[in-house]
Amino acid sequence: MSDKPPVTPKRPSRSEWFGRVFVDDYAWIRQPDWFNELHEPDLLDPEIRAHLQAENAYSDAVLAPTDELQATLFDEMMRRSAGGGDTPPRIDGSWAYSSRIEPGAKHERLVRSPVDGGPEQLLLDAEAEAAGKSYYRLSEFTLAHPSPDQRLFAWAADEAGDQHFRLYVKDIATQALAGSVIESCYGEFAFSPDSRWLYWVWRDPVSRPTKVFRRPAMGGEDVLIYEETDPGFFIALERLSSNAYVSIRAFNGETSEVWLIPASDPTAAPALVEPRREGVFYELEYWNDRFVVRTNADGATDYKLMIADPAAPGAASWHEWVPHRPGRFIAQVRAFRDHFVRLEWVDANPTLIVSPAIGGPDQTLVEAEPAYDLTLGGRAYDTAILRYTYQSPATPPRWIDYNMANGERTVVQSQVIDGFDPGLYEVRRLVAPAPDGESVPITVLMRRGTTLDGHAPLYLYAYGSYGYSVTPDFSAPNLSLVDRGWIAAIAHIRGGGEKGPGWYQQAQSTNKKVSITDFIASAEHLIAEGYTGAGKIVSHSLSAGGIVIGGSVNLRPELWAGVINQVPFVDVLNSVHDTKNPLIPAAYAVWGDPADPAVFDYIASYSPYENIHAAPYPAALAIGGLLDNRVGYWESAKWVARLREMSTSGRPMLLRINMTAGHQGHAGLSDQLHQAAFFRAFAIWAAQPQEAWAHKTPSAS
Repeated sequence: MSDKPPVTPKRPSRSEWFGRVFVDDYAWIRQPDWFNELHEPDLLDPEIRAHLQAENAYSDAVLAPTDELQATLFDEMMRRSAGGGDTPPRIDGSWAYSSRIEPGAKHERLVRSPVDGGPEQLLLDAEAEAAGKSYYRLSEFTLAHPSPDQRLFAWAADEAGDQHFRLYVKDIATQALAGSVIESCYGEFAFSPDSRWLYWVWRDPVSRPTKVFRRPAMGGEDVLIYEETDPGFFIALERLSSNAYVSIRAFNGETSEVWLIPASDPTAAPALVEPRREGVFYELEYWNDRFVVRTNADGATDYKLMIADPAAPGAASWHEWVPHRPGRFIAQVRAFRDHFVRLEWVDANPTLIVSPAIGGPDQTLVEAEPAYDLTLGGRAYDTAILRYTYQSPATPPRWIDYNMANGERTVVQSQVIDGFDPGLYEVRRLVAPAPDGESVPITVLMRRGTTLDGHAPLYLYAYGSYGYSVTPDFSAPNLSLVDRGWIAAIAHIRGGGEKGPGWYQQAQSTNKKVSITDFIASAEHLIAEGYTGAGKIVSHSLSAGGIVIGGSVNLRPELWAGVINQVPFVDVLNSVHDTKNPLIPAAYAVWGDPADPAVFDYIASYSPYENIHAAPYPAALAIGGLLDNRVGYWESAKWVARLREMSTSGRPMLLRINMTAGHQGHAGLSDQLHQAAFFRAFAIWAAQPQEAWAHKTPSAS
């Protein structure tokens, strides 16, 4: 391994848009047509491969003094995460379904047991399925997919790291596969309510979900039933809670359209509910002979609930049930026979509202901690029990059953954390003033009694894109930092959904810079309040959050001790012109269309790669995936090369490319924790004077 950085050759590539000329010295690192070739990694140009391998060797050499610390952190995280993959039984009919990770395993074991007692039945041993494979990850749909008649079990697995899932169905009683394996599945699938059919979403060669097929559940011919021809739209597929319909939803960042297949006729052609209208988003649940529509129609930015005629559920029949109330974002709904549940975000925290079918007052479930997360679980319709998970940065996950009929709450299971004393920690919710007067929520985890004198190092995370809310979850990796005197914080910046769709919409297109300035304002507020000091913060984000990390380090390099950019979207100006990227056509609603000169100029003004300049940049760590079909490996590679060229600080610029994985990175539990330990060790390393590592044991804080 070399302790000197690789020399990245400069081979100028000239591009011109609207008379603006850009020269990219490192464009050669991007292999043309890689999004079509990534399923065959051996096709990578040998020079590019050698360069990426040299970068990996350099990052290993620079961070070698942290090897012992990484091992210590991993052991702590693994011990605290033991049992973290275990879930309490989920009742579905006469069976109780659950998953667990056996000691020493990386992947789940999915099982079920008769509710009335009897031997456990194996659904899937993912650890055994992963044996001998360099990569293995289950689709999130797998964990809840027995057929309605409880006879079949389906699972989708990414077995190459490129997110092209293989879909399997088996007979639970015989353990025999039912029909041929489905190749190139997007990972989403659903059984028909009568269990006779399987619907699944096809992933095309450039990784877009473009078609829905139906086949007999026991195997047979695949029949195309829906095709999305607009490359700017994605597809979602699900069986509604009531089992009355299967729903196909086409959507982008601001518009949606729903097609329904009735349970009474599962081979019927999907029927359109309401044609797509730009800017109007809607989705449906079927509840007691009526449809409930969640929509932003007519300016309902934070959404409202409408009742629709089951015979003609289009917008002409919609009438209001739960009105739009600014500041109360209706984010999710779930139908039960005698109750209807909605999850609302209020002041950047989730709240559950339960409405009885026969009328009467709503029941509101809120929690006392300043910041927390609530997640709906289970999908049984004929039950009065609402299963949800509660957690916070200082509270490990608790699975709670709420009896909607009598209001009783029962903690079904709590994750047990080895040696964890919740009384040692404190969660706070701060509010940072943004330059334009908006208030940015910040969630803070620290040791109780921490002195706020500006000396503590701080780990600051944010995302800020696509309306995705960063929830204040329990994090074993962050505990390992906090126990070493750090403070861990989440900046809930605009571009996310924590304060509703308006919070997201404020950071779209030609206002995207507010995500960056919100992040900087959050750091400045934490410094002003004594939680940390300038030059003591290590920032972290991933994917589209790379804009925030790259943009903030360009504008205010002195704030950061180090930055971690994970599969980062940083080469924005070039990527928004890359129509071979499966995300780009759909992303124009988010970033703006660069065919508009004003939008082009705005993107050029903040794109992290193009705006690197001579400045004292902090230490940087970029993580890429060779098989990433969303953010190409070259984005992180080019960003590091440019930083290394322009930085005046002399701090290391490190690149780590996972040569066997894609956008999701590591799949197994232990692999994920190894990466988390690597990130936290980098943070500790970056926040200290580098000469300190030559004089003390790496495992010291």
